[in-house]
Amino acid sequence: MGNFDGVHLGHAAIVARLLEAGQRLGLPTAALTFDPHPARILRPDSAPAALTTPERRAELLRALGVDAVLVQPVDRAFLALSAEAFYGKVLRGSVAAAAIVEGPDFRFGADRLGDLRLLETLAAGDGVKVITAEVLQRGTETVSSSRIRGLVSAGEIEAANELLTAPYRLGGHVVHGQARGRKLGFPTANLEGIPTLLPAAGVYAGLAHPPAPAAGAGGGASSPWPAAIHIGPNVSFGATSVTVEVHCIGFDGDLYGQRLDVDFLARLRDTRRFESLDDLKAQLATDVARAAAVAAGPRSRGGLAGG
Repeated sequence: MGNFDGVHLGHAAIVARLLEAGQRLGLPTAALTFDPHPARILRPDSAPAALTTPERRAELLRALGVDAVLVQPVDRAFLALSAEAFYGKVLRGSVAAAAIVEGPDFRFGADRLGDLRLLETLAAGDGVKVITAEVLQRGTETVSSSRIRGLVSAGEIEAANELLTAPYRLGGHVVHGQARGRKLGFPTANLEGIPTLLPAAGVYAGLAHPPAPAAGAGGGASSPWPAAIHIGPNVSFGATSVTVEVHCIGFDGDLYGQRLDVDFLARLRDTRRFESLDDLKAQLATDVARAAAVAAGPRSRGGLAGG
């Protein structure tokens, strides 16, 4: 159980231990997550920006092999439960856990007063096995959601992806923009309503996922499109507001009003002001060519959990 924000390699290590326990006991496995993040209730002004939506989190956890993802709704009454009450009502009452896998720094209950030792004591009385997964490190630091937030915020997408089980993704709804890209020969989908952390301003290579077909439309999921993504203000046109614009390479169609998800693969360059439209068009052509090459690379598709 935990927030599992980002679903990184540390989470994957815990899930691996969980799957081992499930196989040994002959029982189904589940990840218990919380929504919203408790910090959004307790300290909304300083709560960390989310790396994943609840739906994406569940998708990534299921991809690791758990049989189910359980989402615990969070409000102030829930956060006021003592550690003992949380164990009794949730872990034994709602979930009926037979074994629990956690990291050594696990905390639970009101004011995070419950720790792994208390969990082991409570569980022992019910014959529930508590398994401790080792902290995972990459380099000299622990793999954590906070570390990944720092990398994404700095635009270090490739370093962040090395710690995630799948490329960093954001999604939003396509809205009408200024149509500047189309006039330059590089039409973009402008995304709004993005609920997760934006990477630093810059130009990125990625993969855009086609909107899901309407119910009854038939056909499976289409392959993702290579994409060049611009985040930040369009300084060459004097703009100051941050926008997210996705050029889906080779796509020519209408995405307005639809949801578009984009995986980030690499940062190509900083944003900058161009003195002429010809200079801007030349740079855009270079960006698109580089983005297409990155998207065609061997690590562009699928999860990264294998290293």
